[in-house]
Amino acid sequence: MVTGGAGFIGSAVVRKLISSSPHQVLVIDKLTYAGNLDSLISVAGSDRYRFVKADITDAQQMQTVIGEYQPDVMMHLAAESHVDRSIDGPGEFVQTNVVGTFTLLQAALAYWQKLDTPRRESFRFHHISTDEVFGSLGEEGFFHEEYPYQPNSPYSASKAASDHFVRAWHHTYGLPTLITNCSNNYGPYHFPEKLIPLMILNALEGKPLPVYGKGENVRDWLYVDDHADALILVAEKGRVGENYNIGGCNERTNIDVVRSICRLVDEMAPSNAIGPREKLISYVADRPGHDLRYAIDASKIERELGWRPAETFETGLRKTVSWYLDNREWWERVRSGVYQGERLGIAI
Repeated sequence: MVTGGAGFIGSAVVRKLISSSPHQVLVIDKLTYAGNLDSLISVAGSDRYRFVKADITDAQQMQTVIGEYQPDVMMHLAAESHVDRSIDGPGEFVQTNVVGTFTLLQAALAYWQKLDTPRRESFRFHHISTDEVFGSLGEEGFFHEEYPYQPNSPYSASKAASDHFVRAWHHTYGLPTLITNCSNNYGPYHFPEKLIPLMILNALEGKPLPVYGKGENVRDWLYVDDHADALILVAEKGRVGENYNIGGCNERTNIDVVRSICRLVDEMAPSNAIGPREKLISYVADRPGHDLRYAIDASKIERELGWRPAETFETGLRKTVSWYLDNREWWERVRSGVYQGERLGIAI
């Protein structure tokens, strides 16, 4: 059972599970603005795929769905995930990320307690979270699994709270849980409000490329298919009660990311009318509480489970730009709906 399975990371997990494993997969998604069934078209015809439109904050609905489908593993990815949106409207983040996780934990616990012994022992509740719960790093150091939590945005605060609830349900009730905290994801099917897809599409269309502050904020970039591989590995082989950090080992400043995108778009989609895309870069007022640097120490998951990212930032970014060039229909359908590329997260 994959909550948020029609979202960016969730759909990558579902596509990987259907295409590369024997598992049956139930997708749960509310289909908010970021949930998109177009991202699952390639696997939706499988007899091992099921979809239920549902809201994780609806306790009765969660109990009913879990009781009907009897999952062995619950991978919880459903979340409001955009920092800028959390600045403009934090209430939705508390409701979905905190209340929703609590509701799902309660439903999972009631279900797990009624399972027979073999299924109780094999059941897993895997909560997928973010490195943003740890706050901001200086120029040196890395987030590791024991790093203290210090969230700085409404989004990261809501995810930190959900992490703590999952940990508490394991230690208080014995629910067999796993938590993963990842760095910034990018890749195909990424909703275009996020930095990389927004810059790709604006560059293609000759629109301004707005960069916060001076573009000096640093992120560790993780290709979404690498992340999906790691999540499935943790769900299948991770130690109960443990946290695993998942990072791409690809630190880049935001301005370097944008310049790399400009070069790739110039190469793959040259335009005499637009000219060099770097000329489109503009610097805009920084968003409130913008963390300076995130970087993940992913040595634990490599040491215990043997996972390492397959993509470098260069190879992953080239694949990503190529995908957006080849899948105009997907992003045009998204952009014709609720999101038109406007700037979010200025202030309340």
